[in-house]
Amino acid sequence: MEKIYLSDAGPKVSPAIYGFWRWEKESANSLKDMDQIVHLCLELGINTFDHADRYGKYSCESLFGKVLANKSFKRSDVVLFSKCGVNIPDSSKPEIRVSHVDSSAKHITTSVENSLRNLQTDYLDVFLLDQLDPLSDLESTVLALEKLKSSGKVKNIGVSNFSVYQHQLLESFLSIPVVSNHIDLNLLNTSALDNGALDYVKQKYMRPLAVSPLGGGRIEHGTDELALKVRKKLVEMAEKYESNIESIAVAWIVKLGALPLIGTLEEKRIRNIVNSFSVKLDHQDWYELYHTTRPAPIVHD
Repeated sequence: MEKIYLSDAGPKVSPAIYGFWRWEKESANSLKDMDQIVHLCLELGINTFDHADRYGKYSCESLFGKVLANKSFKRSDVVLFSKCGVNIPDSSKPEIRVSHVDSSAKHITTSVENSLRNLQTDYLDVFLLDQLDPLSDLESTVLALEKLKSSGKVKNIGVSNFSVYQHQLLESFLSIPVVSNHIDLNLLNTSALDNGALDYVKQKYMRPLAVSPLGGGRIEHGTDELALKVRKKLVEMAEKYESNIESIAVAWIVKLGALPLIGTLEEKRIRNIVNSFSVKLDHQDWYELYHTTRPAPIVHD
């Protein structure tokens, strides 16, 4: 897969990105699983990996670091994202009593240091704030982010699950660019096209990262009315393009200029997402799919 710029100020990344946010649900937190997933992705041309301190019950970064330490590939051959902010109670973190968001300077600095140690690297290509804590002192938060970048420990700053207003608020304090925003986007959740999130990301010359591009498996396996309706149309499109419904569903996202953020551990599903880049959806076919999930606009004289 040919690498592309994440933004006008960001690094080059693979057009599809692999993230580990679903690993705790899969209970597949073994070194063998990590090694297989990472090397499958590299084989398919995916060299960009999205971490967070909490993924895999706070274990995924350490597992990835062990794979990296085996030196079957170079650190310079991969692009590493990590993030912090959302804190989930877990037996490994007795200090976390309740789910909460922490965007404080202390938490950010500590999290980055832990991520670097666990990933066994000297720097993160992109560090993201995962949600924004309304109780945080933004001036100290921003100062911590800028210090991390000036130190070289963080090459770029991004955000995840920020509203347009939160994105604008953080940028009003920052003197460095935000290079990425993770947004929910798939055929069963097109709210980013209506609430301004997609437009704002593009306005800032960034490529949006589409979280859960297959709706967490709902596009293929969902039994609700909307999922069934969308899947029926995807089956028609898959026949037309001699493809499969998952590749067509992701091709719909790719046509928007978004980068799919893969979360599945299933090899077939990962391959289907990669194959989506060979599907060139017709303009009207894109809208035909869109109208299965959102009614066509009423045209007035």
